[in-house]
Amino acid sequence: MTNRVEKVIQFGEGGFLRGFADWMLQKVNDNTDFNGSVVVVQPIKDGMCDMLTKQQCKYTHICRGLEGQEDGIIDVISRCVKPYDDFDEYIALAKNPDFRFIISNTTEAGICFSDADKITDRPANTFPAKLTQLLKKRFELELPGFVFLPCELIDKNGEVLKKCILQYADLWNLGDGFKVWIEKDNIFCNTLVDRINTGFPKADNIELGYIDYMLNTSEFFHLWVIEGYQQLFDEIPFDRCGLNVILTDKLEMYRTRKVRILNGAHTSLVPYALLEGFDTVKSCVDDPKMNAYLRKCIFEEIIPTLELPEEELKAYADDVLTRFANPYIKHYLSSIALNSVSKFKVRVLPSILEYIRRFGKAPETLCFAFAKLIEFYRTDMTNDDAAVTEFMKTASVDEILKNENLWGEDISHLESEIKKYVD
Repeated sequence: MTNRVEKVIQFGEGGFLRGFADWMLQKVNDNTDFNGSVVVVQPIKDGMCDMLTKQQCKYTHICRGLEGQEDGIIDVISRCVKPYDDFDEYIALAKNPDFRFIISNTTEAGICFSDADKITDRPANTFPAKLTQLLKKRFELELPGFVFLPCELIDKNGEVLKKCILQYADLWNLGDGFKVWIEKDNIFCNTLVDRINTGFPKADNIELGYIDYMLNTSEFFHLWVIEGYQQLFDEIPFDRCGLNVILTDKLEMYRTRKVRILNGAHTSLVPYALLEGFDTVKSCVDDPKMNAYLRKCIFEEIIPTLELPEEELKAYADDVLTRFANPYIKHYLSSIALNSVSKFKVRVLPSILEYIRRFGKAPETLCFAFAKLIEFYRTDMTNDDAAVTEFMKTASVDEILKNENLWGEDISHLESEIKKYVD
């Protein structure tokens, strides 16, 4: 067995972290002298840690896509700890000075505060409360703090996590000294993560030559944008392994890039594609007309409105289209169509308005997409709030564009551009 130093505490044993952070750390171990391992903490009572432990915490990960297939054994996890079964073993993690990083993925709802949690709970209920229990012990031992790399899909995830911990410090009367230590000795990074993990391939007949109940699959694309710790590569040399990890002091630019290009392309595509009879994102990318439509939206009308270097934006957009064409990912348009109006407001409308601001004219294809959104809501294919659905189904184009509750402002100045595409 490989003898490595336990450097990372990871809250979460699901497919995403095992196919994202652990997959990356495996690459770092294989290609550098990092020599670090991960201790996984099961954040809920029932999970997969028992299954992982039965396999000596090893599993196979397969990346699949148009790029081909890459198989690898992941053995970066040294052990699992289950706070609900052995709380003392969990708290004992605080005693190890080699632990430097805490990674988490406890779902979007995981980073929250509840005044029902008590310091005497074994363990406390919420993830931040469990973490505060561990940090209290670390503080009492006068050991250094941690670098936090939360992977939950919420805005400013690091800042929100720190705020919750400080709320527990107040709730539990842990003292000013503890709060100063949290602020001064711990680094809470905001992060942006992006990779589609398709998990255990139940429907696929993958022959490994051995049984692996924790087999995990994903696309090739991966992105980890980290804000707030520019020295990270000195400690974990992701940059020496060809991994798509970006350190920045402007994470918001990358979030905007993802929302406008990847999510914006989805939202611009879905109503039009469903009206045309398509069922998956891949089926659209494979169709010459829909592919050309997507490319015009992205390269001619969305990218010119963004701040990052053009070549970087084009490379990202190429990756997006490759991801859309992945034959192993069934991304149904009907699923993406949920709440299309609010998605359009966040993902597409800002590109339309910025394009007009920069170039003094409306972007034709995105306005066409807006028209198709309106047409789509006049059908029975929508899945949205009942009031929104009813309004969109019966209102005129002018009434729709004037509805500030939907768009955050009156956008009736777009009426002539939208109306010419509405049947």
